[in-house]
Amino acid sequence: MESTNPFFEESNLPYGMPDFDQIKDEHYLPAFERGMTEELSEYEAIASNPEAATFENTIVAMERAGQLLDRTSRVFNAMGSAHTNDNIKEVETLLAPVFSAHNDSIYLNADLFARIDSLHQSREDLGLDRESLRLLERYHTDFVRSGAKLSDDQKSRLRNINSERAELATAFGQNVLNEVNDSAVVVDSIDELAGLSASQIESAATAAEERGLEGKYVITLRNTTQQPALSSLENRELRQRIQEVSTARGSRGNEYDNREIVVRILALRAERAEMLGYENHAAFVLENRTAGTIEAVNEMLSRLGPKAVAQAHKEAADLQALINESESEPFRIASWDWLYYTEILRKQRYDFDANQLKPYFEINRVLEDGVFYFAEHLYGLTFEERPELPVYQEDVRVFEVYYDGEALGLFIFDPYARDSKSGGAWMNAYMSQSHLLDRKPVVANHQNVVKPPDGEPTLMTLDEINTMFHEFGHAVHGLLSNVKYPRFSGTSVPSDFVEYPSQVHEMWATWPEVLANYAVHYQTGEPIPQDLLDRVIAAKKFNEGFKRTEYLAAAIVDQSWHKLTADEIGPAEAVRDFEAKALADSGMDFDLVPPRYSTTYFNHIMGGYSAGYYSYIWSEVLDADSVKWFHENGGLKRENGDHFRETLLSKGGSVDAMELFRNFRGADPSIEPLLERLGFD
Repeated sequence: MESTNPFFEESNLPYGMPDFDQIKDEHYLPAFERGMTEELSEYEAIASNPEAATFENTIVAMERAGQLLDRTSRVFNAMGSAHTNDNIKEVETLLAPVFSAHNDSIYLNADLFARIDSLHQSREDLGLDRESLRLLERYHTDFVRSGAKLSDDQKSRLRNINSERAELATAFGQNVLNEVNDSAVVVDSIDELAGLSASQIESAATAAEERGLEGKYVITLRNTTQQPALSSLENRELRQRIQEVSTARGSRGNEYDNREIVVRILALRAERAEMLGYENHAAFVLENRTAGTIEAVNEMLSRLGPKAVAQAHKEAADLQALINESESEPFRIASWDWLYYTEILRKQRYDFDANQLKPYFEINRVLEDGVFYFAEHLYGLTFEERPELPVYQEDVRVFEVYYDGEALGLFIFDPYARDSKSGGAWMNAYMSQSHLLDRKPVVANHQNVVKPPDGEPTLMTLDEINTMFHEFGHAVHGLLSNVKYPRFSGTSVPSDFVEYPSQVHEMWATWPEVLANYAVHYQTGEPIPQDLLDRVIAAKKFNEGFKRTEYLAAAIVDQSWHKLTADEIGPAEAVRDFEAKALADSGMDFDLVPPRYSTTYFNHIMGGYSAGYYSYIWSEVLDADSVKWFHENGGLKRENGDHFRETLLSKGGSVDAMELFRNFRGADPSIEPLLERLGFD
């Protein structure tokens, strides 16, 4: 095993891309074990170095440490989300507390911190360039926030907290994925599926066959509260069943119930925050974000929340009027009716529905003639497919990326939903750019588009297209990185800033020149009709109250949980009640628009976005202001892309995030462009 483990040596593939043909499940554990041993040895050598601490022998040495562990973790974590299995889940469970202890052994190493602290105290006298000075400051902050200044007894308790949190977070995520699969809705008759397309029905039949339910149909769920099928299904009882099953996930009293895990994680986070000198977990998190304080987040949410709910109430009244007019036996609209009647009203007002659009949005055209087209015109990026490179699943594609003809890195595209894949969409980096380590980027985008039956084209919705452009924005952030230290590479920026560049890139999905290049009928090659396109653009603010209310409600729930002290966190059976009270207290309790995620399946806040789900709307303030800049400066022009790249995208985390924004925009951000975009001005 040791002689054949592909992680033990750097990959010989282009750019160090993982050799997926060689990687087996049994390789992970020994690679992790050796990787942790090597990294601890490297850090111990730094900490025990008899020479006086210097930037090179301490900080740069830390940047170079842990290469085996890093490349193993990147692949393993990617597969844990993109293509998991029971073996990977078992290793995740086994190693969660081990990783926690490993990290604590580094961040709570008194000798190591003493070297960092001595350098930090004399940092102005070291003659460091700006990026190096920031690296030193970030390391010092990371160690202090990880408990480096605590007493020995406190460090011991913190180790226990971190270990338990890691185990619980892994269990939570696995429960969420298992619940999505376990909660799939079984339908007995094709008649109940009226409203779905033939392709959707065939996919439901295939999903049933895969579960050994021949002759039946299965509606698979996504991790959000609202489910895509609700926009098309005519059968109201089935819509209700899907919605109620979706909302109940994680609190059904079964083996995947997450309520006990939730309250325990929250209590541990609150205890850690208090130990480190913070009022609560939210204060701890936000100190290290661009928002800075709980008050800043609350001020932003309080400006947007009431406007969103007020707009949602107006939209609800319109939908109720539609029901009263169109149904022979009118009823009071419920949450499971919203998407269905929204599509009908959209068609009435703008004379189109989603199914009219989809034939113009074939996935390969969207990617190659849409995403790649704008990337070439804005940034000088071109893409060459590399089908000979190994992938972990047959639908995954690999492209070599060139910048003005010079080899830049690799882009991996993984579009389809499957049982082995987490819900949602995301970007990850298998290799991060770094001049210090002489590395170029290998980045991947993942979506959950439903794969059509064999032989049929993949036709996308506008939301899926928007997601593709959004995730590619993250990819561009990684691909165009131009920093020395891996600590600052690509998307290594505060979580309430990382979504900003990706959200800016959503604008190109409907930019006229880009849209005209990819929006052609998959059978006839005819371009999307201009009048249909005009109606689509006119409808962009339609249903905005709903979309913002479900998002802001989730952000409020996140903040409310993480402002509690350990003593204020109630019992597991009260999780749903607390959520309801938080929404009521904030004025966001609109029963027709439940939160986009409820606590028991809210992966974001049990993972890296705890007290940070607000980040998407915070970033959108910056995004809307930046989109306004692009419009003011001529849009899809190379000089605009060069300016965005040079002032912001290429810098990663090497410069303060808000300074990067000001360097690009030439001013502080304004919320007014976002209010105007949403129709809330």
